[in-house]
Amino acid sequence: MASKNKYLVFAVIGIAAASGAAWWLQKPAQPPQRAEAGASGTGTPAGGGAAAGAGRPVAVEAVTVRKMALRDDAEAVGSLKSRQSVMLRPEVGGRITLLNFHDGQRVRRGQVLVQLDDQLPRAQIQQSQAELSIAQANHKRNQELVAQGFISQRSVDESAANLEVAQAKLALAQATAQRLKIVAPFDGIAGIRGVNVGDYLKDGADIVNIEDLDAVYVDFRLPERLQSKVRPGQTAQVTFDALPGVRYAALVQAISPQIDADGRAIAVRGCIDNRRLQLRPGMFARVTTVFSERSDARVVPEEAIVPDGSSPYVLKVVEGKEPGSKVTRRTPVQLGVRSPGWVEVLDGLSAGDLVVTAGQQRIRKDGTEVRVVELGKQGNGGAAAAPARPASGASGAATGVGPKPAAVADAPAPNAPAASAAPSSVTGPPVPSAVAVRSEAQPLPGPNPCQLAGSSTRSTAPGQRAPV
Repeated sequence: MASKNKYLVFAVIGIAAASGAAWWLQKPAQPPQRAEAGASGTGTPAGGGAAAGAGRPVAVEAVTVRKMALRDDAEAVGSLKSRQSVMLRPEVGGRITLLNFHDGQRVRRGQVLVQLDDQLPRAQIQQSQAELSIAQANHKRNQELVAQGFISQRSVDESAANLEVAQAKLALAQATAQRLKIVAPFDGIAGIRGVNVGDYLKDGADIVNIEDLDAVYVDFRLPERLQSKVRPGQTAQVTFDALPGVRYAALVQAISPQIDADGRAIAVRGCIDNRRLQLRPGMFARVTTVFSERSDARVVPEEAIVPDGSSPYVLKVVEGKEPGSKVTRRTPVQLGVRSPGWVEVLDGLSAGDLVVTAGQQRIRKDGTEVRVVELGKQGNGGAAAAPARPASGASGAATGVGPKPAAVADAPAPNAPAASAAPSSVTGPPVPSAVAVRSEAQPLPGPNPCQLAGSSTRSTAPGQRAPV
C-alpha cells in the first residue's frame, strides 16, 4: 500500500513538472523596448516611440492630373473578302473550244472567257430562221388574200400563230447558243483555271473564279455591348501580320441587324481601298474601330485609383492648415475610358490637381499630413527615379510599371490592346517606339471604290445573262 502511494506522489510531481516546463516554453518573449525600459527604471510607456512617429508627415508619391489625347475604340480580329467574287460555271454541258483568258489576268465585264462547242445550236438557229422566213411569207400572203376575199379570216389567224411559233423557236435557239458563251460578270481578276481546251464540262462544273479586288471587305465581330456605338460611316484602322508596319483605313459600311446568339457578338463589315492590290481575300486582319477621339481628356495613372466597390476614389493632396503643409482629401471620381497605364477622370478632378499614386495604405484618414514626391513634374528628383514604361502599351499594362514621363504623355497612339478592366476597349497614348509606329497607307487619286460600293454591285451588263 505504501509503495502504491509512493508511485502516485511521483506521478503527480512529474505531471506538475511537465506542465511548468510547457508553460515556460510557451511564454511570449518580452519586447526589448519594454525590457530595457524596465531595466533603466525610466518608466517610459511602450507606445511613446509610435506616438512620436505619428506626428511626422507620411511620405507618398504623387503626380498631377494632366490632359492628353484619348481615343475610344474597340479591337477585334477579322478576315478579308472580295467586294465581288464568283465561280464561273456553265449552265449547260458542252466541250470547250476556246479559252479567252490567262490565269491571273484582269478581265472586263462582258468579255467572253470560255466558248463551248455551239455547232448544234448554230444549226438550230439557221433552221429557225428559215422557218421564220416561211412563216412571215405565208402570213403576208394570207393578209393580201383575205383583203381580196379569197380566204377566210381563220386562215390569217392560223398564219399569224405560225409566225409567232417560228419567232419563239428562233429565240430559243439563240438563247441556247448564248449559254455556251461564258462571259465575265464584272471587272476583276481571273483566278487559276482547272480546265483546258477540249475538256467536256457538265452543267455546274467549276471553271475559274473571278475576284473584284479594287476594294476588299473586312468582316469582324464586336461585343453586343458596343452595338449602340458602332455606326455606318465610322473609321476603322486595320493592320495585317503579313504586312507589318502599314496601317489601312477601313470605312464601316454595314452592321448586321442580328446578334449572334452563340458568341453574343454583332457582325460588322468594313471596306478598304485596295487599288494597289496589296491585299488579298482570306488575309488575317486586326481591326481597331474608332468610336470617338478627345484631345483634352483628363487622365491619372491607374495606381492613383483606389477601388471601393462601385465608388472608386483618389487621395487628392491639398494645402493644410499650417503654412507649407499638405494633407490628403478623399475625392470620389467618375472614371471614363482607359489606356495602358492611364485612366480618364470624367468628374471629380481638374487638370493640375495632385493625386497620390503610392503610399495610400499608410494613410488611415482624411487630413493626414503628407510629404509629397511629385512624379508628374519634370526636373523633380522623383520623376528621374520613376521607371520607364515599356514601348508596348500591352506589356506596360500587364507589368504595372510606373507612369510615363510628361515629355511623352501626348505622343500619338499606335494600336494597343485596352486594359481588361476598361469600360470599353480604348487605345491611349503609350510611349512611341520604332516597332510600334505604323505608317498610314495613302489613298490613291480618284474616287474611292468604297464610296461607290453600293452603286457598283451590278454583276452584268444590260441585256446579258450572267453564268453562275
